[in-house]
Amino acid sequence: MLLMTAGGAGDDRYGLMDRREWLRLGATGAAALGLPACAAWDGDASSTELPPLRTPAGTGDADWDDVRAHFLVEPGTAYLNNASIGMPPRQVVDAVAAGYRAMAELPARGRSDLSARIAEHVVPGLAGLFSVQPDELTLTRNASEALHLQSIGVALNPGDEVLITTQEHPAGRRPWEFRQVREGIRVNEVFIPSPLPPEEEVLSRFEDAITPRTRAVAFCHVTRGGHLYPVEAICALARERGLVSLVDGAQAVGQFPIDLASLDCDAYSVSLHKWMLAPAGTGFLFVRRDARDRIRTAFAPDATPEQPQFGPPGTAAFPVRAAVGTAVDFVAAIGLEAVEARCRHLSDHLKSRLAEMNGVTLLSGARDRSAPGSTIFEKEGLDAVAAVSAIEASISSHIDEHQRDGHNAIRISTHIYNTTEQVDRFVEALARTTG
Repeated sequence: MLLMTAGGAGDDRYGLMDRREWLRLGATGAAALGLPACAAWDGDASSTELPPLRTPAGTGDADWDDVRAHFLVEPGTAYLNNASIGMPPRQVVDAVAAGYRAMAELPARGRSDLSARIAEHVVPGLAGLFSVQPDELTLTRNASEALHLQSIGVALNPGDEVLITTQEHPAGRRPWEFRQVREGIRVNEVFIPSPLPPEEEVLSRFEDAITPRTRAVAFCHVTRGGHLYPVEAICALARERGLVSLVDGAQAVGQFPIDLASLDCDAYSVSLHKWMLAPAGTGFLFVRRDARDRIRTAFAPDATPEQPQFGPPGTAAFPVRAAVGTAVDFVAAIGLEAVEARCRHLSDHLKSRLAEMNGVTLLSGARDRSAPGSTIFEKEGLDAVAAVSAIEASISSHIDEHQRDGHNAIRISTHIYNTTEQVDRFVEALARTTG
């Protein structure tokens, strides 16, 4: 990492911070480097004292004041669309800027130091957070890329079937459609209702849809609308039937603790720029070690089970990937259990307020069938798409529509930086919104 120093021997003649200092940066980001912040900030990160990060004592707004102080959202704006893309804290923004400055000042050394941070801090940090081995993870640009890699990698013959659900995101569906057109595999859909039925019915629907030609099941951990699939049970069913299990975790990772080893899936795809608060353009692909004979790289002809080489070749966005470690440290300092409790507190508050309104139908299910932070609902006579821009214009609150699965719904996705006051402001504006 590059930093102007007071002098010294060796590489310090170039004004360089040594590798050990760079690797120790952790969650401090560029604030610790003394790098200037963006012009939109009032002051710079090096002179702004941020509250220490620790697990909040409770789930109330006041308990999370110190955590909220680390975010840069424009005053007066309520960002309630985290399921689309998250809002990174100041430390993560600083870390990205520090990385690009390093690459600009001395590219070869900057790249080397960033690569070391990725290998020695980022990947092991992610592996520890999700209870897997570092060599089971491949960094990607997002879940879409990871979903494509895991789908393309499954060994299939013409006529073989892959079972997906009707609630899959396009990024989870399109790789299979690509293989259907190019290779003659068959994509079989199992209908999963929304709101989500009990686990027994979900499993029964999967079981009924499996045929002698089925070779893999691919499904989301959390749907775009926030429905929480019984992943462990579905993966167990797949393993019993000798099927490859592939999971889309884009809407799950960062909302609540996830032990990928316990889920027992063969592959799991992740976006880190949603609930994990990492920089845009970050994600990973997990492939279980003992699944490497059934899921293979799309790139390297010399790949082996010991060196699977799942990632695309070429130059990566080193500063962006290195800053993932800062996001991991940020979330780990708070604790994913605390994140889950806070997200659930906010969504419960929203649901209780919506229950008081006439003409509103809540579509999110019970706790065991819904993610902590995402809530979908319909309001009689309200067009969801039109409501998105109307709400933003009236109260500077960012929301999203959910016109799918037969719904004309609105999606609110609340994260740790939101408040009950922001939720209340949205509900009051919703009551005034018509058409």
